[in-house]
Amino acid sequence: MAAANRQILLNALVIMLAIVVPTIVATLAFAWWFRAGNHRARYRPDFVYSGRIEMIVWSIPILVILFLGGVIWVGSHDLDPYRPVEAAPGTTGAPLEVQVVSLDWKWLFIYPGQGIATVNQLMLPIGAPVRFRLTSASVMNSFFVPRLGSMIYTMNGMETRLHLRSDRPGQVYGQSAMYSGDGFSDMNFTVRSLPPDAFARWAQTARTAGPVLDARAYAALARQSQDVRPFSFRATAPGLFEAIVAQRLKPALGPKEGRGGDPHVSPGTPEI
Repeated sequence: MAAANRQILLNALVIMLAIVVPTIVATLAFAWWFRAGNHRARYRPDFVYSGRIEMIVWSIPILVILFLGGVIWVGSHDLDPYRPVEAAPGTTGAPLEVQVVSLDWKWLFIYPGQGIATVNQLMLPIGAPVRFRLTSASVMNSFFVPRLGSMIYTMNGMETRLHLRSDRPGQVYGQSAMYSGDGFSDMNFTVRSLPPDAFARWAQTARTAGPVLDARAYAALARQSQDVRPFSFRATAPGLFEAIVAQRLKPALGPKEGRGGDPHVSPGTPEI
């Protein structure tokens, strides 16, 4: 997705340079040719209209708009966040589902197929299609992994979806791309891409350590906190994500909650 987004930007840049570069060259050429010392230039103070010039002036921007519109039209359908992506060539196995919940101020990732969950750490198998189901347990937020592409919003009481795929091993940066209160600057997470066998081993290890993510643990996790280090839950209660979306689990009150003594909230933040 990130590579396709980059290609769209490059295509748009080339199309726009097709009018920008000739315009700059023409401006310099006109300034040089019609300089005061050039007596060969024709001085026409009564010139009013030229059909040829009008055709050129209007046809070039129209063509640029048509080309840009075509690129955007094709790209908006090919890169639809709800459109599933295919597995990388040579990759086997079912797509991975990850349920994402934005909290104040951290990210919760639930792996329903593996029965585990992580906070501020997203683990992905290389080459496998990943289907994200996203919601917010507080204010509106935005999920963004620049190296993978396709930013998408998370909203309280609603579910959005996103399909991505990681093709290279390593570690990249993920973040909240929408201001959401005092802890926004630390609301980021690490994305680690592992070979499928290494991802399976990691999931198996995660199931042997850490607390259980049930309604009580979720209520404690949903409280406002900043700069939370990554950790994992060895098990998750079934249907937890659906309960958050349906608001059967009480949503947080947002950044205003806790003001007036809570150490996790900036005392200088004014009331809204």
